[in-house]
Amino acid sequence: MDASVDDGLDLSHTVPAAAGGDRAAFERLYRRYAPGLVPVLWRLAAGDEARAEDWLQDAFVQAWGRLGEIRRPQAFPGWIRRLAINVALADRRRAGFRVVDARRDAAGPEPPWPGADLDLERAIARLPDRARQVLVLFHLCDLSHAEIAEVMTIETGTSKAQLSRARSLLKEMLA
Repeated sequence: MDASVDDGLDLSHTVPAAAGGDRAAFERLYRRYAPGLVPVLWRLAAGDEARAEDWLQDAFVQAWGRLGEIRRPQAFPGWIRRLAINVALADRRRAGFRVVDARRDAAGPEPPWPGADLDLERAIARLPDRARQVLVLFHLCDLSHAEIAEVMTIETGTSKAQLSRARSLLKEMLA
């Protein structure tokens, strides 16, 4: 989701156009940034592809109505990522979201993108809910422990402890 990628998408024009109701501009934003959100949401959903897709769609539906909030169009990539993460975490809190235990299926979930390290992805999916979320937010979203604590409504120390737990469990699972 790097805005510096030269894909012909000029955020300084596309974001304001989409905020003004230009559906084609919004579609360009969706096509550019949705694929980069899939791995993060898929991992937050412990491999539940349908749940991750629902979160992705919800994030972009919310984005359509809130694009006017963006002061700097170049901030769109981080803004949509944060919005998608918040949608996922809010849904988890609201619904008492419990992941299906991936350990029941010997093969485990398979990521919907090519070239994934299946052993690692399946191990991440088997992590306890909080530990997995902190690991994903820290390593894939580059959030600090303070930012993780804020979006997950936990203490900073809890974020650090859950990351340590996730790393230890991954080492055990992949050994």
